Amino acid sequence: MRSVRVFDSTLRDGSQAAGISFSVQDKLNIVSALDDFGVDYIEAGNPGSNPKDLMFFEKAKALSLKHAKLCAFGSTCRHGVPPEQDGNLASLLAAGTEAVAVFGKTWKLHVTEILKISPDENLTIIRSTLRYLTEQGREVIFDAEHYFDGYKNDPEYALSALGAAIEGGAVCLCLCDTNGGCMPWEIEQITAETVKAFPDIAIGIHCHNDTGCAVANSLAAVRAGATHVQGTFTGFGERCGNADLSVVVPDLMLKCQYKTGCTLSSLRNTALKISDISNVHLPGSAPYTGANAFAHKGGMHIDGVMKLPRSFEHVPPEEVGNSRHFLTSEVSGRGTVLPIIQKFAPETTKNSESTARILELLKQKELEGYQYEAAEASFELLVKKALGLSRSFFSVTFFKVSDDVPYPNGHMPSSAIVEIQVGNQSRIAGSVGNGPVNALDLAMREALQNFYPQISQMHLTDYKVRVISTGSATDAAIRVLIDSTDGREVWTTVGVSTDITEASFRALTDSYEYILSKK
Repeated sequence: MRSVRVFDSTLRDGSQAAGISFSVQDKLNIVSALDDFGVDYIEAGNPGSNPKDLMFFEKAKALSLKHAKLCAFGSTCRHGVPPEQDGNLASLLAAGTEAVAVFGKTWKLHVTEILKISPDENLTIIRSTLRYLTEQGREVIFDAEHYFDGYKNDPEYALSALGAAIEGGAVCLCLCDTNGGCMPWEIEQITAETVKAFPDIAIGIHCHNDTGCAVANSLAAVRAGATHVQGTFTGFGERCGNADLSVVVPDLMLKCQYKTGCTLSSLRNTALKISDISNVHLPGSAPYTGANAFAHKGGMHIDGVMKLPRSFEHVPPEEVGNSRHFLTSEVSGRGTVLPIIQKFAPETTKNSESTARILELLKQKELEGYQYEAAEASFELLVKKALGLSRSFFSVTFFKVSDDVPYPNGHMPSSAIVEIQVGNQSRIAGSVGNGPVNALDLAMREALQNFYPQISQMHLTDYKVRVISTGSATDAAIRVLIDSTDGREVWTTVGVSTDITEASFRALTDSYEYILSKK
């Protein structure tokens, strides 16, 4: 098996994505996650560009990484400034990393029109910069910026730029599709020709996703002989993003039989952790790592998977740290709902009357606007009630929500009053919150904690609203999904009504009922 080295640029290229801003601690946490996953290089920032990266590299000196090498990023020296006098190169060295990634121009257009220097002067800059860093004891990776555009424009000059990098001491030549505009067949052809021209040095690939081909382009380059792959872990980056390593790595290992140092069984957990730190939602449809990557909804699909998983799954979900689950919906068959029913009534079979009854109830509820595929906690409550196995922990005999007069600072609070009945006892509680749903949640929590102290352990983590009818927008039915957690488990509940507060109330009630049924 051939080996491929994995170079993660989440903390440098990824930080250039719209809406991304890492704190120093964020960067340290992501480094830890990437090292645990097993990447070979972590490109952690440009120390010459901002004080935050300088601070990070200073703190990073205390890290004890198990597998990865930290890598500082920078450019070749400026025209007319010797490398030893260049401030950016001084910052690269001050970062104290064993490896550095340095980009240089390989497209004549950039040399003559952007840098405004001659082609030969650019080659001298590349050669002298890399030689200086190599003499300082650094392992130098040369990022050949705009390489594929440069090669298509003037292959002889693009190759001469790589030759200058080798003369300077580069240990790897990383070919960059900086504009992200190449197709896989172009990448494969040009990479193969470059590998043939420089057979004795590692060739890398760095792709952007402007045509949606970054993953495919990376795989094409490896197929052509590249042994070093760069990308960001969940694919975010400047413009349309970078090659997504959470897809590239399993593709290489599971589909192409390449070896890396990465631990695939922790792939999903690593993607979730990095997304959470980055404040980026990991799409449910993300290959391998998404919540829906191994989710089955169609009745025939579910039946096939239950009999033979590989009939509808290209890899076992556990190989990438994910899990299989069946989505409950109006298109579900009996095989979908049966495993849930059997959790509470093990003797139930596919042909039981209770199975048919619950399936019809599910279809009726979805006709009303409910959707349980993303609200399994509410569906579990529905099943238990249909089986006569649920316990009523409380009932809400009255609630009222209102918006109040603005405070002097212009803030518009909301207030809520709730009356809870538990057995033959009742309690009334009120609260002020940031909006009607927050006020209602706080009031319900205050009332319930008098009877169930464990309620204090849970809190809401997400709140989503969907308009689900096709009528007038202000007269439409509303579906509310609420995510909650007690620090150990996360569950989702759903409520539907033409009134958003009523829909929220139903989802909130289910959330409290669910955790009380568990505890």
